[in-house]
Amino acid sequence: MYEDRSRLAELWEQELAIYRAARPESERAWQQAREHMPDGVPMLWMEKWPGPWPVFIDSASGAHFRCVDGIDHVDLCLGDTGAMVGHAPAASVAAITAQLGRGATSMLPTRDAAAAAGLLAERFGLPLWQFTLSATDANRHVLRYARQATGRPKVLVIDHCYHGTVDEAYATLDDAGGVVARRGSIGAPVPVDETTVVVPFNDVPALESALTVGDVAAVLIEPALTNIGIVLPDPGWHAAVRAACARTGTLLVIDETHTLCAGPGGMTARDGLEPDAVVVGKTIAGGIPAGAWGMKPELSARVRASLDWDGDGREDIDVGGVGGTLAGNAVSMAGIRATLSEVLTPEVYPGMIARAAEWTAGVQAAIDEFGVPWQVTQLGARAEYSFRATPPHDGAEAAAADDFPLQQFLHLHALNRGILMTPFHNMALMSPATTSADVARHTEAFREAVGSLYA
Repeated sequence: MYEDRSRLAELWEQELAIYRAARPESERAWQQAREHMPDGVPMLWMEKWPGPWPVFIDSASGAHFRCVDGIDHVDLCLGDTGAMVGHAPAASVAAITAQLGRGATSMLPTRDAAAAAGLLAERFGLPLWQFTLSATDANRHVLRYARQATGRPKVLVIDHCYHGTVDEAYATLDDAGGVVARRGSIGAPVPVDETTVVVPFNDVPALESALTVGDVAAVLIEPALTNIGIVLPDPGWHAAVRAACARTGTLLVIDETHTLCAGPGGMTARDGLEPDAVVVGKTIAGGIPAGAWGMKPELSARVRASLDWDGDGREDIDVGGVGGTLAGNAVSMAGIRATLSEVLTPEVYPGMIARAAEWTAGVQAAIDEFGVPWQVTQLGARAEYSFRATPPHDGAEAAAADDFPLQQFLHLHALNRGILMTPFHNMALMSPATTSADVARHTEAFREAVGSLYA
């Protein structure tokens, strides 16, 4: 934690003055937007960006975007993974545009859908795939599959996990170890302890004890925590999770939506993990809405066998709580096929990971120069610093290191120098278009910010 709060407040006011002077067009756009949108934003969480009003974007390409005030920015947020492939990648745009001209949605399959499923199967090693409009939907649907297949009611998640807006995952542990709703959870349908079991990351005994009860249908995990800061798994943790699931008849679902930064098949392929199902979303269609889940044939067979089919087995297939009218639409399928085959290819990962290593080294250099009690962690093409001296071992340790005013200052300082970081934590993501020069801009700005706090 940063102790000189008066210095922080002084620096914050200086950066606010810079922001206000540089962004009058964004202010005008924001004032107009407030007439019909609460706080002038399409989703209220956008109000939490640093500054008196949000940046309004005009155009984006590759690893940069230009705001309505004409300022060029290096984008290290990249839509919090939604634009990990870069903005407006040519191959994705061409395929999406072409499909729009042929029709966007018809509730019928296309050849692109089969090709997209094949590409995902090749990357993740799971042969059967279904498509949604988001990873949130994919998580919801695969959890229904898990409950149907096992006959069990509960889901186990990790404390401080992130799985989109899945109701079961909006749960955390209180100081007494009880399962409670996450702070700020809005309108939960039922108390989360009725649906959810929560254990700390990297805590094998807690997970094994929870699964022994026998009421958990699925363990839903990120292979590394990413939304509370990057928290990496202990050696052997994944093997222990897999063994505990197998021993208790529990299905293992791995959400690779953020950890796709680790490689073409995420950490599942990189580390040889063996889930029963995988969820992925955000960037796979080049930035347009798309999500997917893949599964072992055994899971698909168990779900089919458990259903009380009418007639030829088709009559009730549309009323099971799984799907959506626009899920698997032709435009999303075209986007996935083009993005995975021509943009986010295995060949681009070494460069992306190298840029993340450069970013990490730049942050570490400033930490060392000024003797700051912070740490930085890299996961593939993603890296993040946190306000503690050692890497966190679980989500609670990462959460305890949060310092929102300090984070806001660092983000606003970066924004005033044309660099966008991921909001609400200190993550940077590299796209295939991110360059060493882009990274160097952050290194210079970050050193300046840390120096203003600690010199």
